[in-house]
Amino acid sequence: MGEPIRIVVADDHPLFRDGVIYSLSSEPDFVIIGQAESGEEALRLARDLLPDVVLLDIGMPGWGGLVATEKITTACPATKIVILTVEENEDKLLAAFKAGARGYALKGVSARELANIVRSTARGEVYVSPSLAAGILAALTRERAIDPLEELTAREREILKLIGSGLTNRDIGDQLHLAEKTIKHYVTNILQKLHVRSRVQAALLATRRQ
Repeated sequence: MGEPIRIVVADDHPLFRDGVIYSLSSEPDFVIIGQAESGEEALRLARDLLPDVVLLDIGMPGWGGLVATEKITTACPATKIVILTVEENEDKLLAAFKAGARGYALKGVSARELANIVRSTARGEVYVSPSLAAGILAALTRERAIDPLEELTAREREILKLIGSGLTNRDIGDQLHLAEKTIKHYVTNILQKLHVRSRVQAALLATRRQ
């Protein structure tokens, strides 16, 4: 067996922190080299001990886990951060990874799963709690939905192009030989399909998509 994975556990709840330390200490390839109850203390330990992995709670007093993650990542780039939290929140997850975390696990995870998360993160892999990963994938799928511009008819695209040229409804009607009232109806449909409130926003959206 190679060198053990050196771990610091940071959580402001002593009972939970002790439980994590106890479960990880039973693994033959782990050694707990420090524990902290604040982000500031976690940074100090990371600088002094240079652990392989730091387990951080988000909701600690003082800095909290997100600030601590960024500071530890900056000071000790070789140290991998795993967020261990009750926050089943996609925004917090994204903020954690932006700060430099390599793992995001929920506190309901089993001892065996947590050990595997620590090992994979120490190897340089990325871990995201499956429930949150599913939500993010669903969100990305929604973002890849059909381009609303593709829902416009040929006539609506033509009118949108003329809107982008700065023409009024009357000008567009004169150019297309349609009544101004008809053009107004088309414009209303265009705004609804593009999910915008004004013809200016519609024209800007069309310009960005060109």
